[in-house]
Amino acid sequence: MKKQSSKIREEIARLQDQLRQAETREAERVGRIALRAGIGEIEIEEGELLAAFEEFAARFRDRAEKSSGSRIGKAARTAAASVASSPAAGGNGEA
Repeated sequence: MKKQSSKIREEIARLQDQLRQAETREAERVGRIALRAGIGEIEIEEGELLAAFEEFAARFRDRAEKSSGSRIGKAARTAAASVASSPAAGGNGEA
């Protein structure tokens, strides 16, 4: 038997809420670490800071890929970055 559309919408809403909560936890963790490292005290344009974070992430992503033997395509990384910077993901343009 197929699910009713209302049940699917409820499940989507529940999953979106779980996603928001997970992203909030991740953002708080990264934010705390960044503040402890002194990032909050540095006068830097948001674009420059984003580029630095992307380089940092790529360094660790490449290391993880080499150790696991898996490869993530550029399209997947681009998609992940666009999701992470979307308003729904808390990427409201504020650093």
